[in-house]
Amino acid sequence: GIVLELLKEAMVSKLGETKGFLIDGYPQKLKDAEEFESKAGEPKLVLCLDCSAETMSSRLLMRNQSTQQSDDTETIKEGIESYYQASKPLIAYYESKTQLCKVN
Repeated sequence: GIVLELLKEAMVSKLGETKGFLIDGYPQKLKDAEEFESKAGEPKLVLCLDCSAETMSSRLLMRNQSTQQSDDTETIKEGIESYYQASKPLIAYYESKTQLCKVN
């Protein structure tokens, strides 16, 4: 709820100054998408960066090296699996509304 209220406030404050908004990483769950639509309106387009688990894993491992984070391969693998499980219903929801654009 807090994230949605902050987004809504920021969007309302810029309504006359912009042609639209790009929101990165939100919503992450179906219930968040439904709440966003009820309070802020339906998005015209939803972008989904579609890449393999291997690509995500290798990029996260490279990021770990450059930022000195300590996530190991197993932690990254679990995080990616969790992401896929959480995002499947969200992706299906936007596909059914024909608002989803997958980018490879």
